[in-house]
Amino acid sequence: MTAYLVGHITVKDNGLWQEYMAGVQESLAPFDSKVVFRGQLVKILAGDHEHDHVVVIEFPDQAILDNWYGSEKYQSLIPLRDKAANVVIMTYKA
Repeated sequence: MTAYLVGHITVKDNGLWQEYMAGVQESLAPFDSKVVFRGQLVKILAGDHEHDHVVVIEFPDQAILDNWYGSEKYQSLIPLRDKAANVVIMTYKA
């Protein structure tokens, strides 16, 4: 069953964020995944939401997503991610 990672993001340092995103793209290569989209919030139509960016990444299944998230390459990017932005990461199945 296809799994999706959804990240809600507020960038604190754009330079560090660009560096992080490049590292993420590299880290995804061995995991048969693809970035479905990255976007910037335009308008909230209902409810409350504190972040202004979003990313959706598709994986073949939850196990592969979990393997990517736990990979040495991605784990090494987390300190950079935390300096660059406030991020909430969730997973969904489809």
